[in-house]
Amino acid sequence: MSKDFFSKEAISQIPKILILQDRNPHSPTYGCFDRNFWHYKIIDFPSGMAQEFVWPLALAYETNVINNPFYKKPAIKEWVEAGILFASRNAHTDGSCDDYFPYERAVGAAAFSLLACVESYKLLDIKDETALQFFEKRGDWLANSQESGKLSNHQALIILCLELLSRLFNTTKWDRLREERLERLLSWQSPEGWFQEYEGCDPGYLTLTISLLARLYELRSAPKLKEALVRAVNFAWHFLHPDGSYGGEYGSRNTYNFFPHGFELIGRWMPEALNINDHFLIGLYKGLSPCYCDDHIIGHHTWNYLLAFRDFVVERSQPMPRPKGRTWFKEAKILIDRRDDTELYIALNKGGVFKFFRKNQLVASDTQFSLQVKNGGIKNAVGHLIDDYRIHVGDNEIIIGGSLGWAKQKQMTTMNLLVLRLVMLSFGRFFPNLIRKLLQRMLITGKKEAPFTFSRLLKWENGMWSVTDELRAKSWKKVITAGIGCNQTSIYVVMSRTFQIGQLQPWLDLINEVKKLSPGQPLKLERNL
Repeated sequence: MSKDFFSKEAISQIPKILILQDRNPHSPTYGCFDRNFWHYKIIDFPSGMAQEFVWPLALAYETNVINNPFYKKPAIKEWVEAGILFASRNAHTDGSCDDYFPYERAVGAAAFSLLACVESYKLLDIKDETALQFFEKRGDWLANSQESGKLSNHQALIILCLELLSRLFNTTKWDRLREERLERLLSWQSPEGWFQEYEGCDPGYLTLTISLLARLYELRSAPKLKEALVRAVNFAWHFLHPDGSYGGEYGSRNTYNFFPHGFELIGRWMPEALNINDHFLIGLYKGLSPCYCDDHIIGHHTWNYLLAFRDFVVERSQPMPRPKGRTWFKEAKILIDRRDDTELYIALNKGGVFKFFRKNQLVASDTQFSLQVKNGGIKNAVGHLIDDYRIHVGDNEIIIGGSLGWAKQKQMTTMNLLVLRLVMLSFGRFFPNLIRKLLQRMLITGKKEAPFTFSRLLKWENGMWSVTDELRAKSWKKVITAGIGCNQTSIYVVMSRTFQIGQLQPWLDLINEVKKLSPGQPLKLERNL
């Protein structure tokens, strides 16, 4: 497949990114990429993450490819520099920035935008003392900042930023802190190859961590880093589906993320990594890549695709055959079963959420039972939260059992926003990590059981998988609707809930079956895949 699919997809996003930027040099918000702030005026501060969008523009400026109207256009370079300088003006005095609420001092937003600004500054050979002072101040802040939760991609971002800054300023002052972070990050890697993302393994975010660490290895080779990358690549290879799509709701963070650049860099010395991109390009050609073009996340994949195009390895071996047989990642609690012309990807720590392919086509995507229940208001009970379910894995059968949990559907209200603003404008500004930790528990990690139990049996016989589900409750009176969807998720993750063509599968409506049940009688559902 042609590398041009990477550039074509990325360049098509540049007009959308330019819409987001204030490009008026006489405006007080010149260079800001948060249109909700500078144009619509519906929020009271700009997101620091948005300044990451300078990097896709800088790369578009430098990418000489057919149908790229932005190549070497002086206006693009001016807007990139304006974006970097706005990031500087918008930063707190300590170099940090906010993303979701005032005085948040968001590590992810600070690291993503710093990486983009530094790489763009170097790429376009910008000379500006204000920008350099800003880079150093933010580097100092990131080097000494710790965030709640284990987010490996954020650690990799900070490590790469500190390496780039060390080279830019020809200094060793961040060396110790950078190496300590690298040791911590490597300790978060499972022997199976994946890196921790909150509560487990997310194949999508893994590709971002691979991309960042591959760039780091290009700058500073180290045997321990190379070993970690080899393990990560070998793990990621398993999650390219036979149709060319990648990842999904069976990961810990429910993403379809795929960042190809790292596989091109690693492919220079590990040819097997190139096979991953070759298979993904087939999916990209088929239109199976997810859509990430909303106002907040459009930048990540755009710059990564352009880097993959730029560093594409021309000499490539023939694509490797797909893996065969069963692969059981016991720490990740993800099982992949390939037999005959079928492939099953199932998350045993998420109640048996699965994707099933036959003859290289998606046949079923199942994210477990979902109920709407009257319970002091309408609440959502689901079977796909990460939990310690009962699991049995046999040669020809898989059994999962446990309780449904209450989905996280907390919305911001006017009062909630007022309280958050008051807290952050007073004492909360001094404890941003505590506020973040409380919000993570509210929106991501905390769990409460719902009064429903389930069991799921998958059995291989006669050349196919059968699925037998049972759902039990003492009473069904309060259940309003019930069903199984192909893409239900229930925790807050920035990069989740995007659109992917496989999500066009119909909702399996079960409410009529529920209405027929007597108290204590289980709901039973049998299907053949």
